[in-house]
Amino acid sequence: MSRALIVVDVQHDFCEGGSLPVTGGVEVARRISGHVEQHHDRYAAVVGTADWHVDPGDHWSSEPDFVDSWPVHCEVGTEGVRFRPELAGALEHVQAVFRKGGHEAAYSGFEGSTEVEGREVGLAAWLSERQVTEVDVCGLATDHCVRATALDARREGLATTLLLDLCAGVAPESTEAALTQMREAGVEIVPAG
Repeated sequence: MSRALIVVDVQHDFCEGGSLPVTGGVEVARRISGHVEQHHDRYAAVVGTADWHVDPGDHWSSEPDFVDSWPVHCEVGTEGVRFRPELAGALEHVQAVFRKGGHEAAYSGFEGSTEVEGREVGLAAWLSERQVTEVDVCGLATDHCVRATALDARREGLATTLLLDLCAGVAPESTEAALTQMREAGVEIVPAG
């Protein structure tokens, strides 16, 4: 068996001080770095995902409903799109970053791609090429992009574990609903330990 770690969207705009902050985001970045520095040898691969918006249409709104539309966030060329500096320890071990949502809403890391030898490769294909069969998922936010990434991992047939204490959610109610949905889809939910 081959296991990968997927670090979801630990970017400035999703942490305190960003345009769409998740409370605890900076601390999650720190914890993920500690986890990767201590346990990187558990993983055949460590990858990151990133919101990478150029013009995602109705996904951005000056009057967001926080369901389908959001304030401007993770705009290419801004500080908000960059990974948090507290994630640096983890980034040293990241082999690929899958960017998503250039001209559309994109929540799941499986909607993203990275360039390999001049071609765009999606996350599912990249993992498959490395014979990955199991993934651990962590990052921001539990109730949005983490949920979507974990659910897509299950749809791709990957044994999927959510590292709960390496995540933070937007709101308690939506986070609990997301955890229920993930459990029902067969995602194992555990502390990172």
